Formats: sequence, C-alpha cells, structure tokens
Amino acid sequence: MKYIKFLLFTFLINQAFSQSYWQQKVSYTMDIDFDETKHQFKGKQKLMYTNNSPDELNKVFYHLYFNAFQPGSMMDVRSRTIADPDRRVGDRISKLKPEEEGFQKINSLKMNGKDVTYKVVGTILEVTLPEPIKSGSTVTFDMDFLGQVPVQIRRSGRNNKEGIDYSMTQWYPKMSEYDKEGWHANPYIGREFHGVWGDFDVTIHMNNKYTIGGTGNLQNSDGIGKGYSDKVVAINNSKSKLTWHFVAKNVHDFAWAADPDYTHDTKTLSNGTKLHFFYQKDSNTVHWDACQQLTVDAFEFLNKKYGEYPYAQYTIIQGGDGGMEYPMATLITGHRSLNSLVGVIVHEAVHSWYQGMMATNEALYPWMDEGFTCYAQNDATNYIYKKNALNPHAGAHRGYHFLVKSGEQEPLSTHADHYKKNRTYGISVYNKGEVFLDQLDYVVGEETFKKIMLEYYRQWRFKHPTDKDFKRVAERVSGLELDWYLEQFVGTTNHIDYSIEGFEKCEKNSTAIKLKRIGDMPMPLDIVVTLKDGTVKVYNIPLTIMRGAKTQTKYADFTVVTEDWPWTNPTFILCIEVNEKDIEKVEIDPSLRMSDLERANNVFPRKVVEDEEGK
Repeated sequence: MKYIKFLLFTFLINQAFSQSYWQQKVSYTMDIDFDETKHQFKGKQKLMYTNNSPDELNKVFYHLYFNAFQPGSMMDVRSRTIADPDRRVGDRISKLKPEEEGFQKINSLKMNGKDVTYKVVGTILEVTLPEPIKSGSTVTFDMDFLGQVPVQIRRSGRNNKEGIDYSMTQWYPKMSEYDKEGWHANPYIGREFHGVWGDFDVTIHMNNKYTIGGTGNLQNSDGIGKGYSDKVVAINNSKSKLTWHFVAKNVHDFAWAADPDYTHDTKTLSNGTKLHFFYQKDSNTVHWDACQQLTVDAFEFLNKKYGEYPYAQYTIIQGGDGGMEYPMATLITGHRSLNSLVGVIVHEAVHSWYQGMMATNEALYPWMDEGFTCYAQNDATNYIYKKNALNPHAGAHRGYHFLVKSGEQEPLSTHADHYKKNRTYGISVYNKGEVFLDQLDYVVGEETFKKIMLEYYRQWRFKHPTDKDFKRVAERVSGLELDWYLEQFVGTTNHIDYSIEGFEKCEKNSTAIKLKRIGDMPMPLDIVVTLKDGTVKVYNIPLTIMRGAKTQTKYADFTVVTEDWPWTNPTFILCIEVNEKDIEKVEIDPSLRMSDLERANNVFPRKVVEDEEGK
C-alpha cells in the first residue's frame, strides 16, 4: 500500500510539473530587400506574439545585435578591458568607420495597429506598450527597420577572412524571451543567445549573383541540388534580383549566408533528412568532399543515441569566424584539415540537440549548451573514427584539472558574460560542462545514463530546460537523489581528490582498504581490485546523500557495499573477502570518468603507478 501511495504521489507531482510549465510563442513574417552596394537591407517584420505566461505584459524587449558593432558599445568596451580579449575582436570595433559599423534602426513599430513608445539602449530596444498583453492573448507587432551589415568581426558580418560575402546571423530585431524568471533582455557582450520558440517565414530579395543557404526550407524551388541558384523562381520585379523564400517551423532563431561563389552539395540521411553543404570550392577547401560522409555517419549515430533530429534539413555553411550553431544550420570557417573540419561540423551539428532542441538559456546555463555538446561530439567522433578510446572525454578532464590548478576557477553557475577571463569561461563551460556528464555516467551507471539522455530529449525537446529540470530527469530515471552533485559541481569550485592510504587488518582471509577524502567534493567510489591471477573485482561505495546506488557497471564482478560513506567522514574502511597476499593492485575508478585531481594516490601499491608512468 505504501508503494502504491508513493506511485500516486509521484504521478501527481509530475502532472503538476507538466501543467505549471509554459513558454511564449512567436511567428515572424519578414520581407528583406538587400542592397549589396551599401551592405544594407530594408526589412518589414510582422510578429505575432502569444503570451502563454500567467502575467500581463506592459513592456517587451527586442535584441538589436548589430548595434554591438559600433565604437563604444558594451561589446567593444568589454573586449578592450577584459584580461584576455578574444583575438578576433580585440580593439577592432573601436576602429570601425561609419560605413563599416553595424546597426539596426527602427523606423516604425506598432502593436495591433497602435503606435508604441520605444527607446534604443545599445543592443536592446525597450518597448512600452499602449495596452497590456493579457495572459493567453496574441498580439501583432508591425515593424519597419533598416539594417547595416558590419565588417565581419564576431560571428556576423561581411567579407570574412576566407572571402565569404555575407554571414547573416543575429541580423534581425529579435524578441527577447520572457519566462518564469522574467525578461531576459541581455545586452550583446559577446557570448551566446536565447530565443522564443516559434515559426519563421522569411523572404529575401537579393542580387541574382548570390547563392543563399541557411535555416529553414526553401519554398520557391523545384528541388535543391547542383545549380541551386538557377532553380530559384524569381518573382521580384527587379530583373537584377532573385527572391528567396524560406520557412522554418518550431525553431528559436533564423540565420543565413550569401556568396556568389558557393558550391552546393547534398547528402541524405536514412530518415530522409537532407544535409546541405555550401562552400567555396578551391585549394583551401579540398576536404569538403571527404567530410560529407563522415557528417552523415555522425548524424546517424546521434539519431540513435541522443534522439532523432526532427527537421527536414540541416545546412553546413562556410562563413562566420570559427563555428557557431543556429537552428537547422551552422556557419563555420572552411580552410581546415579534415579532422578539424569534421570536428567543428560535428560540434555545431550536436548543438541541434543541445540548445537547438533542448534550448537552455545560454547566458545562465552555458555549460549545458557547450558541455553537453562537447560530450556528444566526442562520443560521436570516437564512433565514426573507430577510436575505441578508454575514455573519449579524457581531454575535457585534463582541461578542467588545468583550470583548478590555475586558481582561476569560477562556479559553473556564473553568468556567461561575467566570467573574469575568456579562458576561464571556455574551459569551464566546454571542459567542465563535458566532465559533468562523464561523471554522471560514472555515478548512475552506463545503461542508466543512456536512458537519462534519451528521456531528457523526450521530455524537454522544443522547450527551455534548466539545470534543475535536467537533474529531475536524472533522478527519476536513476532513482537516486542528485542535489548534492549539482550543488557541488555546478554551484561551487570544490574539487575531487581521493586516496588509497593502504591495507589494514581485517577478519581472517579478508583485507581492509583504507580510503581518504582529501578534496572537498564528495563522490561515490568504484574500487577495482585486481588479483594476481588476473581476476578483477569491483566494489561500489555509495554516498549516504544519494539515497541509493547504481545497479550496474561495465565490470562483470560488481558489488555494491551495503554501508554508505557519509560525506562528513574523511576516511572509510572497505573490508573485502580477499586475502591481502593475493592482491596485485587496488585502484579508484580506472575508467577515468571521476575527475580526481591527483590520480597518483588513486592506486595502491604506489610503486605500480611509478612503473606504469615510466613505460
């Protein structure tokens, strides 16, 4: 009866949770007339905004990202005053001439036909509404605007270093997100993005010498293939321009790029999704042919292990200043070795899951975006290259350890724009974020971890999950309490360091292994005992605060120790029914998934470590 009551309670809690979640919805219709002689475009934007929140809204906020590329902007000042500026930015914004700057100027804005009051504050448009947007209602905003494409500096812009004419990202006035935490009208300092889920209908009129690729499905074409631009139906009155009409459903951003010299190739996945490749074919892009099948292999792997990519197309475009993800598309620099090219393509493609579908607020949870992506990326590349690495995520652990030892670590809960150094931000959100998942695999067990990632996909795709939402999925699937893990690894800079202190006397024909916690962060331990006859025995010591233990590992002889380790106790005695004289080696986590800072004290006898390191 108690178990039935528990199940009913859990069901009611889950029902209440599902009913309490809400998110806003947008529907953009944009008509863009592009003038490549001035690097400017006139835009008409109709935005239908649905307020699914329980609140009345008296204000709204738009992002005007191009305004960051003006001397004296917050991005400019931050780049010139941070200890280690991004080399792509440096002081370049401060030196822009007026015709090289970026801007988004609002010529008019109405809500339901009525004028609104608005003010431009850097990269944010503050809008005071003529009447509140009531809960559950939909309103229409009509905007006329003028944009100027800046010289390519960071992600967006014209004439990038590889000669791509236009990288059109963060290019339109974009409604800010409002959720249970309020408005997220973050100024554009240089980090990542957050957007409202919705639909895009975008029409672009542009000189007919250009080929365009990007988010969405092209509507006015009889099929995409070789000679892509020749198949576009020109409906613009000007004979010098073609009209490109794209539609994207259920995404939170729209990006595109244009160049007169693009080659366009395609590949098709087994589920029918079409991959598009846009690049300038020359001596610097000789690996763009070989990378395409490897990209297919990566997508097929990701579809099986992390949930299926749901859109009809994905586009890989040469452009930008490195690699940056957008819904249904990425812009990457293309002058790379094959390994580098495949690496950046797979990384950005994985973002279609982590931030593309599970759309965390990248300003607040950048480690869930980049770290989760790095984890799946290294998982995928280990598969497609058939590396069979002991731990494909070992590099992330090394990066994280470097940061801890540098003394510059900040909690993962730090807002993306407020990290003191770019290096600290990068190692934290990419490496430590990846380690977060690798360690979770260690804590809950491999098969349970796989189920967690698929359940996260099932519950949270096309939504805005937080770290606590992910934790609750992991807890429900594993049956463990994981507050401690999030609090310690995300909310603090505590590190892990355990030591095997040696053997002690125990019962007859048994051995007592003395363990010590040196670091401040507690973890459950896998103790692997190798006998002289080659037998391997594994003992798992759970933490009391887990309220349970993992039920399996990759090791066959796996025993969960019945006595938990209270985190307050600095030492623990593990008594095993093995004679000390039969033991060859004892090691803490030889899978290397637990990010112990000093691995030299994880093995006993110590001489074994010295011998292994000397080989």
